Amino acid sequence: MLLAAGRGERLRPLTESLPKPLVEVAGQALLARHLERLARAGFRHAVINVSHLADQIMTRFGDGGRHGIRIDWSREAAPLETAGGIAQARELLGAEPFLLVSSDIWCDFDFSRLRRHDLGRHLSHLLLVPNPPHHPAGDFTLARGLVGNAPAPRYTYAGIAVLSPRLVAGIGAGRKAQLAPLWRAAAERGEVSGELYRGLWSDVGTPERLAALEARLNGS
Repeated sequence: MLLAAGRGERLRPLTESLPKPLVEVAGQALLARHLERLARAGFRHAVINVSHLADQIMTRFGDGGRHGIRIDWSREAAPLETAGGIAQARELLGAEPFLLVSSDIWCDFDFSRLRRHDLGRHLSHLLLVPNPPHHPAGDFTLARGLVGNAPAPRYTYAGIAVLSPRLVAGIGAGRKAQLAPLWRAAAERGEVSGELYRGLWSDVGTPERLAALEARLNGS
């Protein structure tokens, strides 16, 4: 599942007329790059939730055929946030664990590494990255492959995870809800695993970060 329903408030005014997943980096829309890399990694089906300027996104990608991956759309009248969006799409997702990707990140992570990830008894497996300058406090700790809530050392959630639908079982359709509290509670129970990724990664959340990523990719 690709999360693409947000309004991209911090990227305004760009996102007033252009949905955030269609923002381009190095001449390619963020969502287009994700779809192509997922297809190359062996994924054949994607569920994408949309809300803000949804018609632009759906018209651009259609059924996904041009990108080698079948797309099912989960449309939200208003953004339901991360957990709410997943709960709304649960019938499209099915009962098995799935890869979750935020459409507003740019990274070189090889999605094939998580294609057949076995969660075992865990509810999620999170990809974490070293804390970027704009998020120095991080989100979670990582010790012996388990994600936790200790004070330090902390890392930042990369916007990529393997997730069991059981994590959002208590979220009703149409209800707004965030994933972070669910992950923190599950981590306290030892039900969240994780790994650290040190490759190229960026949260394209502001004009300044977008410009910095473009400059980095251009070698300037």
